[in-house]
Amino acid sequence: MKTNVDYIIVGLGLAGIAFAEELLNAKKSFVIFENNSQTSSIVAGGVYNPVILKRFNAVWNAHQQIVTSEPFYKSLEKKLNVKLDYKFSIKKAFSSVGDENNWFLALDKPTLSHYMNPVVSKEKIDGVIGELGFGELTGTGRIDTALLVRSYREYIDKSGILISETFNYTELNITDDGVNYKNINASKIVFSEGFGITENPFFNHLPLNEAKGETITIHAPDLNIDFLLKSSAFVMPLGNDLYKVGATFNWTDKTCNPTEEARKELEDKLKKVITVPYTVTDHTAGIRPTVNDRRPMVGIHPDHKALIVLNGLGTRGVMIGPTIAKNLFNHLENGEELDKEIDIKRFDA
Repeated sequence: MKTNVDYIIVGLGLAGIAFAEELLNAKKSFVIFENNSQTSSIVAGGVYNPVILKRFNAVWNAHQQIVTSEPFYKSLEKKLNVKLDYKFSIKKAFSSVGDENNWFLALDKPTLSHYMNPVVSKEKIDGVIGELGFGELTGTGRIDTALLVRSYREYIDKSGILISETFNYTELNITDDGVNYKNINASKIVFSEGFGITENPFFNHLPLNEAKGETITIHAPDLNIDFLLKSSAFVMPLGNDLYKVGATFNWTDKTCNPTEEARKELEDKLKKVITVPYTVTDHTAGIRPTVNDRRPMVGIHPDHKALIVLNGLGTRGVMIGPTIAKNLFNHLENGEELDKEIDIKRFDA
């Protein structure tokens, strides 16, 4: 028997979840294909932070992203009956006098002044290396992405619209009215596959620049910090004396397997950040779907109007996802212009 829906979504990471929420809110019908092959959303740090701490620049469209994402995750907490949003400050350990000078220069930028504390702290923090002081960001925190993805998949599965299998591109037929896949007719199909897009024959021409990232989780009972510490590595509190430490960047290894080389790199960096003893309790890896211009890849296939891509969220997916999903939905359903900075048409220029 044929099933008729408004949309098919392929991939249920952060991008797929954000777009699914737009469809649910608009009472659109859809099914989701997910084969659990992509782990970037699950292993991500999930930090939302509007400042690039390496150069003290504002993240692209950061303030709007945070304004949009805060109520988005609050509504998901209520819907899924879980806690997802953990608010904390971020303290950047200065590595030079130049860092401190650049911090004060950045305070003059209107967007950043909302989040950057104008008073540099010279406090000594037990177990933390930071002789040159710290700059503090407020209005920041993390989303528990692993819990979000797991809980949302369970929620969608109970709704009967999750299809847990690998999508077979060769069985997709493009019709005058949309697409047909096996026994499903849909007006549109949205591919939000993360790194999996490299196998997608319709969109694998897009310049995805995948970066493998690895993190470790440590147990450090003597490290009593309730903020994210940013230095040569980040150390993020998870509760119960556990901290996530990361992250590595590897542009050649395209597997999701943790490596001893990355673990050693992270532990070497950790020696320059904290002085307390710890034990490693977990080690994870995933592939970030990134783009050279640090903008997502969103839009309609140039030859097939029923085929849409929603990808390339990169390292700040928890911030970017809700905003671009809303823009894409309004573009498809209400004729709203797609932001030119995320539109895949930019690659044709």
